[in-house]
Amino acid sequence: MQEIVDEIARSLDASVTIEDRSFQLLAYGAQSGDIDAVRQESILRRRASDEVRAHFEAYGIATSIVPVRIPGIPGLRGMLDRVCVPLRHGGVTYGYLWLLDSGALTDARLASVAPLIERAATVLAREARTGRARLWDFFSADPATRAAASLQVTGPVVAIAVRTVPDRAAGALWRLPRGVLAEPGDGPDPLTAVLAPASQARAVAGTLQSAYGTAAGVGGTREDPGDAWESWGEAVLALRVAEHVRGVGPVADWADLGVYRFLARLPRSEVAELAAESAPLGDLAGTVEAYLDRAGQVQETAAALGVHRQTLYYRLGRAGQLTGLDLADGRDRLLLHLSLKAAALIAEPGRHAPSRRTS
Repeated sequence: MQEIVDEIARSLDASVTIEDRSFQLLAYGAQSGDIDAVRQESILRRRASDEVRAHFEAYGIATSIVPVRIPGIPGLRGMLDRVCVPLRHGGVTYGYLWLLDSGALTDARLASVAPLIERAATVLAREARTGRARLWDFFSADPATRAAASLQVTGPVVAIAVRTVPDRAAGALWRLPRGVLAEPGDGPDPLTAVLAPASQARAVAGTLQSAYGTAAGVGGTREDPGDAWESWGEAVLALRVAEHVRGVGPVADWADLGVYRFLARLPRSEVAELAAESAPLGDLAGTVEAYLDRAGQVQETAAALGVHRQTLYYRLGRAGQLTGLDLADGRDRLLLHLSLKAAALIAEPGRHAPSRRTS
């Protein structure tokens, strides 16, 4: 919401605030030009006074479908002229966008920021729909923080993690079914947190993945919503696998990840140590991984790689020389197989694949 306010303020060179329909301040931009006591009080108290609220509502802002121009009244604490843009979505007013007007806010200029206004209305509608649930608190590992979130949900539930795309978040989250809670994160590498009924989780993950164009991770089912934070941890790890291991994503379900469920839990330093065992293979890694994925079936592997069996034998022998491991030994095979899987988790996202160069 703050990004929307800042962008509108820059576009119109005007002082901007956004309040919900109870006149609670949600975001405000930098001051541009004169300021009046009404705006100042709203920012300092985080809400408008009852007197100011009654004055503004008398102009019909709660039901208006167009911007409302409200003239200044010197006697009312030096109130300046302003424009109120009702933030409506689906025929419902969810809040108000306020702009101090020095006379430069023409209808054409207001129309130029219509997409931003629509986005703000969509965000407010989504928040009203989810009760502004602090989903991040509900997913916290700290019991006290989870208890304070006090979400009213019933199980079984599943957590979903998706890499946030800010300019797509509002519209995508609004399309989610009722009963699905979602909250975008912030920071340099933000995730969108989602809590869905177990029966809808896979479909919801697919919807968000498609809308964002990124990967998604789906955690395990929890009968007790109080344990949803565990599902969230699994969803984050599943997302990591989906982003790194080609053929697993773009939607990765924790229950289907096999050995990656264990590798993803390891600290990165330990994953890197394990991956180092297969590093000497270089371009032969694809050949060895294909062989081990097929339980050492030479004929099947050779057919999959499109090479002669003798060529495969040569490559496997060369792999043993490079790594010092004996592919005829079950323990060595297991170590090398795990190492190749671990290498995927520390590679650049999307770069690992069993079908990579095999020469």
